[in-house]
Formats: sequence, structure tokens, C-alpha cells
Amino acid sequence: MEVKPGYKQTELGVIPEGWDIRKLPDLSWFQEGPGLRNWQFTASGMKVINVTNLENGVLNLDRTDRHISLAEFNRTYRHFAVEDADIVMASSGNSYSKTAIVRPQDLPLVMNTSVIRFRPAKGCDYGFLWALLNSPQFKQQIDLMITGGAQPNFGPYHLNRICVPFPPLPEQRAIAEALSDVDGLLGGLDRLIAKKRDLKQAAMQQLLTGQTRLAGFHCEWEVKRLGELADIRSGGTPSTTEPRFWDGDIPWCTPTDITALNGHKYLGETSRMITQQGLKASSAEMIPAQSIVMTSRATIGECAINTVPVSTNQGFKNFVPFSTTDVDFLYYLLSTQKQGFVSLCGGSTFLEIGKTQLVAYVVRLPATKAEQTAIAEVLTAMDAELTALEQRREKTRALKQAMMQELLTGRTRLV
Repeated sequence: MEVKPGYKQTELGVIPEGWDIRKLPDLSWFQEGPGLRNWQFTASGMKVINVTNLENGVLNLDRTDRHISLAEFNRTYRHFAVEDADIVMASSGNSYSKTAIVRPQDLPLVMNTSVIRFRPAKGCDYGFLWALLNSPQFKQQIDLMITGGAQPNFGPYHLNRICVPFPPLPEQRAIAEALSDVDGLLGGLDRLIAKKRDLKQAAMQQLLTGQTRLAGFHCEWEVKRLGELADIRSGGTPSTTEPRFWDGDIPWCTPTDITALNGHKYLGETSRMITQQGLKASSAEMIPAQSIVMTSRATIGECAINTVPVSTNQGFKNFVPFSTTDVDFLYYLLSTQKQGFVSLCGGSTFLEIGKTQLVAYVVRLPATKAEQTAIAEVLTAMDAELTALEQRREKTRALKQAMMQELLTGRTRLV
């Protein structure tokens, strides 16, 4: 294959002339944490970090209370103390290769065995190393070497074998600055989304309790049972040993389908389908479109509005609103009742709420459907704004991934 002017062929593909292929140890010093054991942990002393502390690029120290004694730290583990600006990476578990930057307020800390820390070597820009360690190219090389099966893990042995294209220092800095700008945009979107979510929660608290009334509505609110607002229907599972019950044309919802919505309001597709025979042979019931499916077993009170007719498994109780009830308002109202629903489940280790309990469950709501609809429209508009921001964030993340692929391979040049 012909190589265009200004580029050269290497074992990692075509890279710019003036770039080198370097092994990771030439760019960065790194160190794996010691193999601390449970019997070494104490209630106070030197705090120990592990993979659960790495969260969104920083350390969340609220997620652990593990320490080792100061005496043991000073005697054996001083050289594993984390320092300001260290880049720490998870080296095991499902979140392997996740990274965070250590800040002064995080210290003092010591690593555990599931964490590796990095510092750039001379001639390697800090921002470039951060970008490289978070790049798809880095993770792809780790994936090719990784061990552990159900519990993937890697260590210095694997890191010593990683090779990367390495530009001169001025181009490293330009690449790091460009990617840092995108990180800044992502951080701004994260903060804006968090703010909008807080505003929505406050609006729900005010509007769904009647503390704040929308203009033009003055009627007293009513106290009603859920059984007066909707027809509550159950779910069921056809026999899994009967192939004729499965892969039909009826969407069949499980709690996993609700979890996959990640808090979004509408359910349009399900991961499984059943046949008419399967529906008739089980306790599953058809739930018309524009109803509410709600988890009622183990995880209680997770809701969605189904945009197409569906059936569900037995882990649901579903609400088909009566004509006097606004479906969107009922969705938001049910979303605020999780604690009340859980309180009805009793002390069992396996939580479940039944249809009889839900039918009798009492809520307070506007006497008119018009006010219900007006409240739902306000909250729906806030949901739409959040969805638009989340989509913008996902597009920005995709843009960053594309930029990393281009810039860290030299396909696109900044210098």
C-alpha cells in the first residue's frame, strides 16, 4: 500500500514522519498497589483506595471506609502512598482501565492491588499521557492481553508490552489541549444536566404535592385510592420449555427493559416477544399503549409509559388509566411513591407489593384532569430538555472518541 508523503509505515500502521513507536515504560512510570488483605484493614489510619473510588475522572472517597494502621503503613507501605496529580487506573473488575486524577484534597492515601498509578516520564506531556491512557487504542491493546475471564485484570507485565505512536512534545501538547477543550465541554454538560435534574426534582416536589399551584387552578385536591385512578393488571411468564410460546409478535417486558431506559419516560421496545398462545397460557395480561408498567418485585416502583401494547412478566403491576386520569400525571405521581410502596412490602428480604395493596393505596391529586394535564406538561417539558442535553452529551462523547482516534494516530495533525 502506498504511503502518502509525510508518513511512514510501522508495526502499528502508518504514522507521521517525526513520530516514533514507543513502549509505555518509555513514556510513563507506573506502579501497582500492594496485595492488602482483609485482616489488615482497620477503622482508622491511612485510607486505602480501590477500583470503587474511581468515578468520573476523580476519586470519590465516600465510597470506602477501609484503612490500614499508620504504624503498618510507615513500616511496610510508604512507597505505595499516592501523590498529588498521580493518574490512577482500575486494573481489575468490570470497570478495568477506568481512570481518575488525584487531587490535593484527596490525600493522604495508599493504593490497594486493584489500582495502578502513573506519572509521565521526561519528554511526555502530562495531558498527552492522560489522553493516551483513556484512549480506545490503549484499551484495545489491554483487551488483547487481558486475563482473568469472569474477573478481568491486568498488571505491569501487560503494561510493559504496550506500544504507542509518540509525537514530539509540541504536538503532544497541542493534542492534549484539543482533547482537554472537549473534556471541558463534557464537564459543562454534566454540570448542566445535574442542575436540570435537581430543578426537576424540586418541581415534582412542589407540583405533585400541591405546594405550588399553576395559574388558573384553585379547586381543592382529592384523596383517592389508586384503584379509582386506573385498572391495575398483573404480569406472567409463559413456560420457557414451550418454544411455541416464544418469539411471537407480542412485546414482553422484564425489569431489565425498564433498567435499560436509565430513568427515561417511555418504553417502546422490549428484549423478548411472546406469542398469543404464550399469553393465553400464562397469567400475563395485555397492557394497552399509553399505560404505565411498574416493577413490583425485588425492585419496587420503577415506572415507564409503554408507547405500544405490551405484556409483562410477574415482576410488574401495571396501570391502565381511567378516562378521568391523565397518564403522564399518573406516571410522575407513581414515580414519587417508591418509599410508600416499599413500606408496604413488610420485613421480607424479598420485596414484593401485590395488587390488593396497590388498589387500596391512597394518593392526593388534583380534582380535575385539566390540572393533572397542566402539571404533567410542565414536567414533560423538563424531561424533554434533559433528554436533549443527554443526547448532546452523547454526541460530544462520540466526537471526543473520534478525535482521539484521529489525533493519537497522527491521521489528523494539529502542528
